[in-house]
Amino acid sequence: MTARINPSILTADFADLGSEVARVANADAVHVDVMDNHFVPNLTFGPRMVEALQRTSPIPLDVHLMISDADRWAPGYAELGVFSVTFHAEAAADPVALARRLRQIGARAGLALKPGTPVEAYLELLPEFDQLLVMTVEPGFGGQSFMHDMVPKIRAARAAIGDRPVWLQVDGGISPDTIGIAAEAGADTFVAGSAVYQAADGADPAAAIEALRGLAGAHPSH
Repeated sequence: MTARINPSILTADFADLGSEVARVANADAVHVDVMDNHFVPNLTFGPRMVEALQRTSPIPLDVHLMISDADRWAPGYAELGVFSVTFHAEAAADPVALARRLRQIGARAGLALKPGTPVEAYLELLPEFDQLLVMTVEPGFGGQSFMHDMVPKIRAARAAIGDRPVWLQVDGGISPDTIGIAAEAGADTFVAGSAVYQAADGADPAAAIEALRGLAGAHPSH
C-alpha cells in the first residue's frame, strides 16, 4: 500500500502561502482546511483563497470542507478544478447525491467523519466515494494530539474498504510517533501539519515529508 502524505497548510505561514506550498512540492497533495466558524469554531479559507492556490500550487489540492450546508457549497469548490473535495457526513443532507455531483464536475469525492460519528452507518456507501477521512482529532484546530481510541474505527474502515479503490485518510495529530500506528491500522493517506511545517527535529518540510512517508511505509496494515 502506497503511503500518501498531504501536508496541511493550517500550520503554514499564511502571509506567504505560495512559498509555503512550494516547500512541500514533494508531497502527494496539499490539504486545505476550509472552516466557516459555524460547523467548527474556527475561520480559515474560502473559495477565493482556494482558487488562488489552485492556480499556483505545484501539486494537487485536497480540500477538506469543515463547513455547514455542504450540499450547497461543496460543488463550488469542485468547480475550481481542485483534485479532491471532502465534506463532512454530519454537514450533508444527502451525501451520496453530493458525492455524485462532485464526481460529475470532475473532483474526487471524499467523506469525512468526526471522532464521535460511527463509521458503520456509512460503510455501505463506500462505492460512492473516492476517499474516507477518519478524523483523529476534533476538527477545528491544528496541533492537537492523536486520539488513539480512533484506531478501531480506522481498522473497521479498512476492513470494509478491502480492495475497493477508496483511499483511507487520517487527519489529526499525525507525527513521527503516530503515523505508524495509523498505517498499521489501515490508513494509506496521511494529513500532517505541525509535523511537516514545524518538525520537532528542525527538518525542512520536504525532508519531514520523506521521513513520514518512510515511517508509514514501514508499518503496512495487516
